[in-house]
Amino acid sequence: MKTNLQHLFIAVVLASFPVMVFAQAPELGTTADFALFTSNGAVSNSGISQITGNVGTNSGASTAFGNVNGVMHDNDGASALCASDLLGLCLELDNAIPTSFPAPLLGGRQKLNAGVYSISAVTSLNDTLFLDGQGDVNAVFIFKIGAAFSTGAHAYVSLINGAKANNVFWKIEGLVSLATGTTMRGTIIANNAAVEMNTGTTLEGRALSTAGAITVDGVLAYTPVEAGVSLSGPAAPDLASTACYALFSGNGEVTNGNVSIIKGDVGTNVGLTTGFDALYVTGSIHPIPDVSTNACAADLLNVYNHLNLLPIDIELLYPVQFGRNLVLTPHTYLLNAATTFTDSLYLNAEGNANAVFVIKIKGALETSTYAKVLLINGTQAKNVYWDVEGAVDINNYSQFNGTIICNNGAININTGVTLNGRALTTDGAVRTEGITATITSDCKPTGIVTPQTNKVVVFNPNDRRVSIVINIDDASDINGSKLVIYNSLGIQISTVPIKEKTTTFEAELPIGIYLYKLILNNGSTQSGKLISK
Repeated sequence: MKTNLQHLFIAVVLASFPVMVFAQAPELGTTADFALFTSNGAVSNSGISQITGNVGTNSGASTAFGNVNGVMHDNDGASALCASDLLGLCLELDNAIPTSFPAPLLGGRQKLNAGVYSISAVTSLNDTLFLDGQGDVNAVFIFKIGAAFSTGAHAYVSLINGAKANNVFWKIEGLVSLATGTTMRGTIIANNAAVEMNTGTTLEGRALSTAGAITVDGVLAYTPVEAGVSLSGPAAPDLASTACYALFSGNGEVTNGNVSIIKGDVGTNVGLTTGFDALYVTGSIHPIPDVSTNACAADLLNVYNHLNLLPIDIELLYPVQFGRNLVLTPHTYLLNAATTFTDSLYLNAEGNANAVFVIKIKGALETSTYAKVLLINGTQAKNVYWDVEGAVDINNYSQFNGTIICNNGAININTGVTLNGRALTTDGAVRTEGITATITSDCKPTGIVTPQTNKVVVFNPNDRRVSIVINIDDASDINGSKLVIYNSLGIQISTVPIKEKTTTFEAELPIGIYLYKLILNNGSTQSGKLISK
């Protein structure tokens, strides 16, 4: 009797505490790699959809998707394995023991904690449903719905307090219909039924079916980023001396029209470099081939060979539809024909500032006017590479990020373009027209000037004298080096040869602001400002 009373007391005490549910996430297997998949049925798209993750069917066809940031798998080994893994995933979800039985009307700013939820009737989701991880990033939410499931327009699943889309599962025994503007989180499985995703739907997760068509229309669907897993992309090339060049040709004229603002060196190893104003170039202008351009040409071939030999992760199947708000993640991509870039391209590093993107184009590249390469979630221009087998034409007022390595093709950069990176070709002319180009931070010049020791001293204002003290570390770079002085209009007014490691230049100048440029015989430069009071 005493023992029974103790058991009863313990049961009453335990019942007084909140129920804590620790559901275990099922094994996704290869289904984790798919954003859209059916074991048996068609997978089709209309409109412009942005998909990150594989797309496919094990019995049917995938149609009209345009470029997908993933691999298309129709009726192949990968789709067969995914179909098998999907059955295993369904079995695990079927065996999950329900912990709660909510009403079939989800949403309305309802908040649910981790658990296994079972609903037997036709179910709808409206307004906002909050899934609360309560600070546990491993919190698992499983919804087992025994009939069709639909959402109202602009319904929203919100993950709060550590909840992750990778730990949310919807097992539905009927049609899944996501209305316009819906935002869903988690892996959706329609068992022996179709999935419909309407215009403006966002899915952070997956839409899978054991047997049924999947149709999408102008949606955004992407597989979740796993906790602790970050894409790094391919190995970046060693730019070597090419890092210091904003514009370069291994063999061809490099010319500029209008006023272009360049931060980085400009030159060619065969031909002439013309039309660039030294006042607007922060770096060296190499008017004729020299030691520096020769090194750059050799290093450029090494960079090209590195990029050319990288294995392909993802082929973008529709080169003439490139851009169009496509989102890419750190990988090596292939466009296997001449490519037309329209509108915007988003490069998403997923929070990894060191992630590398390589886009290999087997043909010419042409952009529309106002085309944009946009860097998001930590992407850096210095980690973006364009390997183009043909001519490059960047149209007016485009915003371009990354280093362009053009093999055997001309580069044409038109009015108003902003280039954050480089435009380099192994063989072909380079032409710019009123652009702004800035090299990324990789340049490590072998220049001899020690900037902190170059000083500008303003003497007694009454005699209007100015002085520059120049210290050159290596005496071998003295011969042929010179100091050039410009007035405020950019007109050259004086040139002084450098004859010693430490040189002091003094001059009496009218009141005003002047510029100077130190040009060493190895092609490196340093600019500064003079003030005469």
